[in-house]
Amino acid sequence: MATVLVTHRACLAHETPAGHPERAERLRAVLSALDHPQFQGLKRDSAPAAKQGQLTRVHAPAYVKGLLEDLPAQGFARLDSDTAVSPGSGKAALRAAGAVIRAVDLVMAGRAKNAFCAVRPPGHHAEAARAMGFCLFNNVAVGVCHARAVHGLKRIAIIDFDVHHGNGTQHSFENDADIFYVSTHQSPLYPRTGSASERGVANNVLNLPLAPGAGGKEFRAAFAKKVLPALTRFRPEFIFISAGFDAHRADPLAQLRLEEADYAWATRRICQAAKGLCGGRVVSALEGGYDLAALAGSAAAHVRALMAA
Repeated sequence: MATVLVTHRACLAHETPAGHPERAERLRAVLSALDHPQFQGLKRDSAPAAKQGQLTRVHAPAYVKGLLEDLPAQGFARLDSDTAVSPGSGKAALRAAGAVIRAVDLVMAGRAKNAFCAVRPPGHHAEAARAMGFCLFNNVAVGVCHARAVHGLKRIAIIDFDVHHGNGTQHSFENDADIFYVSTHQSPLYPRTGSASERGVANNVLNLPLAPGAGGKEFRAAFAKKVLPALTRFRPEFIFISAGFDAHRADPLAQLRLEEADYAWATRRICQAAKGLCGGRVVSALEGGYDLAALAGSAAAHVRALMAA
């Protein structure tokens, strides 16, 4: 079986104001990197649009309806100081969530060994009834709920190595003992959540804040000493990755100092654990990353590790 790349050109239609860090060029940079001959063996699949019933497993129906119906006819509308929408944002957000659903289906059907969803807008800050932090729908949370509702999975792990804490994902599952959420992130930093003291209803939340200036040594130590042992104890049936690459040393929005090799190492370790725990079932979805060269290189390193698993 091959690794599958799931994406859709509609994700480029989510336009943001000039100078906004979450811009279509991010996805173009990732897709361009994955067009290199070394990715010839990467299978490619088109993301469907998520259906309302799939979204409302995570999000309030009124929020979903309002977001999709109240988009501007032209220009931009601000949902908060960070999060903007344009006429194409609804289609992009539906395809972004739909990509993770499709990836789950492919892995569960044995048509892919694992998958990477190259999509935008990102998702891990989106709350049940609130867009925030560039995120409209919580793509990974929607995928998790689909895996449970359609494929009958119970115990699912989410590993989030974006530089920002995934408040929306944690809030979706912190009271569900069968979902294990792990986050490595810079602290202090937006959204000012993710304290190590936040443990969930059954120690099913593991937050590992990293101080500004921390690099690969600290990141790898957190993974080796905390993340991987906790993952083994939890014994998930499926693993999701919220793959943000904004902890890279070149990223303009934070102050961690990771490099491409650190993302490749973490991906390899997650995949190694997945082989023993859940038959290698891993679906990864793009979150942050705002320096185009660092984002492209890190995503490529991540996908190479998925393909080698």
